[in-house]
Amino acid sequence: MHGPAVAALHRPVPSETESPTRSAPESSSTDRAARLAVTVFPVLALVAGALGLLLPDAFADFKTDVPYLLGIVMFCMGLTMSLGDFKGVAQRPWAVGIGLVAHYVIMPGLGWLIANLLDLSPQLAAGVILVGCAPSGTASNVVTYLARGDVALSVSVATVSTVLAPLVTPPLTLLLAGEYLPVDAGSMVTDILKTVLLPVVAGLVVRLLFGRYVDRVLSALPWLSALTVSVIVAVVVAGSAAAIKSAALVVLLAVVLHNGLGLALGYGAGKAARLGKPASRAMAFEVGMQNSGLAASLATAHFSPLAALPAAVFSVWHNVSGALVAAWMSYRSRRTA
Repeated sequence: MHGPAVAALHRPVPSETESPTRSAPESSSTDRAARLAVTVFPVLALVAGALGLLLPDAFADFKTDVPYLLGIVMFCMGLTMSLGDFKGVAQRPWAVGIGLVAHYVIMPGLGWLIANLLDLSPQLAAGVILVGCAPSGTASNVVTYLARGDVALSVSVATVSTVLAPLVTPPLTLLLAGEYLPVDAGSMVTDILKTVLLPVVAGLVVRLLFGRYVDRVLSALPWLSALTVSVIVAVVVAGSAAAIKSAALVVLLAVVLHNGLGLALGYGAGKAARLGKPASRAMAFEVGMQNSGLAASLATAHFSPLAALPAAVFSVWHNVSGALVAAWMSYRSRRTA
């Protein structure tokens, strides 16, 4: 899921002394749907992964459909966007720029470092690095909201990182993963344009033209995105079911390290730039949570199903860790208030 509740969540963030109900009404059905979907999604993804592992033949034929499934997720993202998301970038270019640099430096660098430290096989190493080179994560906006973070900054960084993905993700992958596997950066650019940017733009256009009708279904979009990403997880796991037993533990270790260090360093980047606590919380999730659906799609298309396994595990884990860290941050914020 990438921000299916962005439209509802895109409002001023409460300060450390404000009640969250003043700027983030709990009564919003879209807010509730987004929070519930983020909470339930790890369970859905685990069930999907188990089905892919136990019944690989049932999902094997859907390998070629992964890019189209990702397109659905990104179209949902576009439906929740507005021109105000881009105005937010213009209003806070310094903070957004720091978020983008932190995201596209920290996570790719961590991916390369972890792949080397754990001495991963070429396929898994390329998969971990590709996860790091992906744009900002699919539930980062909602998790930032749950953490009482700066949602407006989160939306801006997520939006721009997604728009820039065709220009940034392929060359970064070529630079860092090229030593493990051949990388066709040009073909990867085309795939990202087709599966990410075009669906997002299409969703945005539909929202601008038919906004009042789209508003009626906003609460359903988190669930549509969650279910679609779960199907992607099932397909990816099914494709590498034979190798999972030997690789599962090392992949899980790589993912936990990658995500955990990303969250910590993202928060540290916000603090170092003196952006304040709410913005630093947003930075933690914008850096540490990746669009693993895109990484899984690209790995399946350009490398192998095994290379997509880190992305599938990341899809589950970063929602679990994100929800836990958000709950802890929210608790600390309430105590401070």
